[in-house]
Amino acid sequence: MRVNIHCASPRPAPRDNPHVADGNRMVFLGFGKYARADKIYAIEPIRDDRRGHGRRTLVWVEGVAEPIVASRTERTILADMGQDAALRKPLLDDALDLAERLAEQSQTGRVDLADLGRRARRLLEATARQDDNDKLF
Repeated sequence: MRVNIHCASPRPAPRDNPHVADGNRMVFLGFGKYARADKIYAIEPIRDDRRGHGRRTLVWVEGVAEPIVASRTERTILADMGQDAALRKPLLDDALDLAERLAEQSQTGRVDLADLGRRARRLLEATARQDDNDKLF
């Protein structure tokens, strides 16, 4: 009987469910808070009067009794978790965040033009095509 032994690197086993978030990935929730991507089991946008001043999303994390208030939108959190479907609209979230900041700051009479200008430039750069040589910024 002949046995052929060769040391090829083993192929990683396929994941049972590729749609589940990667357990090694940490997701930034804002306010200095992080959660493991595979421990987040629910995300709810705050839509009532509790929203504002950095309060955007409620995040339920396994092992934590109450939801964590995140300063980031649900799509941004999902994108950080590796959920491909959430990656389709982060630009819209950024634009809405910019508009919300402008509305809030103008209402209080304290508009941070440097911050708003920086965010607007990032938004415009993200929408510019790679082959566009006539970028404004």
